[in-house]
Amino acid sequence: MSPSLMPHAVCWNQDPRLIWTMAVTNAITFLSYFSICVSLFYLVRKTRGSVARNWAFFLIGFGVFIVACGTTHLMEVITTWIPVFWIDAWTNIVTAIFSAYVAVQFARRAGELGFGINDYAARLSHTESEKAEIEESLLSARKLEEWNRMSAVVTHEINNPLAAIQNLLFLIQLTPDTSQDVQAMVQQAMDEVHRIEILTRSTLGFFRLSLTPEPVDLRKSCESVRLLLDPMMRQKSMELAIDSTGDCTVNAYAVETRQVLLNLVRNACEATAKSGGRVTVTLEGRADDVCVLVADEGSGIDPNVLSNLFQFGTSTKGERGNGMGLWLVKQLVTRHGGTVTVESKLGDGSRFTVLWPRRLPSGEELQGQFAAGVGG
Repeated sequence: MSPSLMPHAVCWNQDPRLIWTMAVTNAITFLSYFSICVSLFYLVRKTRGSVARNWAFFLIGFGVFIVACGTTHLMEVITTWIPVFWIDAWTNIVTAIFSAYVAVQFARRAGELGFGINDYAARLSHTESEKAEIEESLLSARKLEEWNRMSAVVTHEINNPLAAIQNLLFLIQLTPDTSQDVQAMVQQAMDEVHRIEILTRSTLGFFRLSLTPEPVDLRKSCESVRLLLDPMMRQKSMELAIDSTGDCTVNAYAVETRQVLLNLVRNACEATAKSGGRVTVTLEGRADDVCVLVADEGSGIDPNVLSNLFQFGTSTKGERGNGMGLWLVKQLVTRHGGTVTVESKLGDGSRFTVLWPRRLPSGEELQGQFAAGVGG
């Protein structure tokens, strides 16, 4: 050690207040830097399952850099009384190396870091909306399940008195003194009872939930919808035309395909207010999907409503609607990997187009489609 070197305390004219101010502040700075380093190491250990490996190394390097910076302040405390300035110099050399490394790595990763932060912020902002969508989906599923149970109960309760009525009508037919007019009315009554039986069985099958996807003929599903809506259409003297070309079979959940078609066709019937109107369902079997077009002769949809038509709570029926029908259509079609769009012009009716894939997509494919929908 050169005899010309002397501790900082000598340079500071042996001023006790200055000496202790420098010593205490540098000691606090060193302890703070050291605690930051320990916290970074603890963070890496606790998040090693979530943080990428290269980012873990970056955090460790940053922690070592923090300790090196803190060590320079520790050396300031030591050299206050002991003039080991070459050790202090080497400490600064090591700190300079780590500082340069961290600065270069940070500059290289600044873009990636910015993208990661923005991506995390975007996903965080969608958390509440995604939670609300999941809750709405669960609510709709519960309502559909309750409707299924209620349908089974109502069908059972209807079939019991129908069986009694059929027996009574049969006994009337067997009565030898019954006139021809009465026999004709009895036969007409039996035909209507039989029709009610078919309608109730169809209703029960329509809402029976299936646990696994199965081949579903969309043409037959449309015929089931026609049977269910026949009373409404006869009351309004309406016609439901169903045209199909090609193979219209898809792999899907049968109850959900019928629910989609029922909502679309029923809305089209309700939108067609004039007597003698016509609703058209056109099915086109293509290579990868089936295109379903439902067109009505109604008054069209208000452009202010059209842009939010598939959102929960949006209804074209005013106070008569609950805003769930078309939202549920969108959810069910999307679940099957398909799409639903609408074209409408005031005074010229509406056209709903559903593209129903033949194959039910996997969970990963559906997740990608939902992500694309969120991003769009």
